[in-house]
This record gives sequence, structure tokens and C-alpha cells, in this order.
Amino acid sequence: MSSIEEKITANFDGIEVRKIEEGRIEVKTKKEALLSTLNFLKDEGYGHLGLVSCVDRIEEGIFELVYILSRYLVGGEVAVDQASLIVKTEVPRGNPTLVTSVKVFETAEPYERELHEMFGIVFSGHPRLTPLFLERDIDLPPMRKDFDTRKYVEEEFESIPPVED
Repeated sequence: MSSIEEKITANFDGIEVRKIEEGRIEVKTKKEALLSTLNFLKDEGYGHLGLVSCVDRIEEGIFELVYILSRYLVGGEVAVDQASLIVKTEVPRGNPTLVTSVKVFETAEPYERELHEMFGIVFSGHPRLTPLFLERDIDLPPMRKDFDTRKYVEEEFESIPPVED
């Protein structure tokens, strides 16, 4: 049986796979191939989506999305290989759009809602990109590196009159 690294590189062109350390494998894919990569990995037994996160690489003009996958069972048995896969893809900051991965992993739903709200990433095909945390409409999502927290606080809260006794 070949390793997961060999299976990935054999099935996908233009994908980068490297072992970061024992038990951690990084997979970099283009955004157009993300769903097929996730589907393939799920079929290979990596059926647990533990996290979807985002790194704002403002200097490079991109958002790097990070999906962490693991597997617990293989053929009904506890998996001997407990490696986690760290799947990464990039979207441009100027047009942060990506197809939703909810069709592959239902558990991606709240993660994508959070990333939409906090970074402004649009997940096309997502069943409901409604806010999870924020009560106010904000022009620039607050987790972006170019969000000015001081300016936001001044504009939103300095104008609120104090409560009189």
C-alpha cells in the first residue's frame, strides 16, 4: 500500500505535498482543485474536518485557507496512521471567492460562515452565509489586517452619550 503522499501526487497535477513532521502532512492545492482534493482525501479515510481557518497574507494580496483533516477509522478499525492533513489553498484578497466545501464536509458550514463574517470571503453555494458573531454591519471585516480597530471604536462608541445618574 502506498502512502497518502504518493496517492495524492499520483492523482493530482500541480499539487504540493510535504511531510512537515511526524504525523503532519501539508497539501497545497489551487482553489479550483480544492473540492476534488477534499473529496479524494475523504474517500481515502480522512473523514474528519477538524478546522477551517484563514491567514491574511496582506503583503502577498491573498487569503490562505487552511483545512485540517484527520482519520480515525480505516475499514472499521482504528487507524494506525493518525496523520493530520493540512490542506491549504489561496484566494485573492481583492475577490475572495471560493466554492463551499459544505457539500463534502457538512461540518464546514459554521467555519465558512465565520470566515465570511470575519474576513469577507464568499463561499459560493453555501446554504446560509448569515452572521454568527457580529451585531453591526462593518464595511471592512474585522479580522483583516487592514481593519482599523481604533477608528472603528472611535466611530462606533465615542458618539454614545454616557449614562447619567
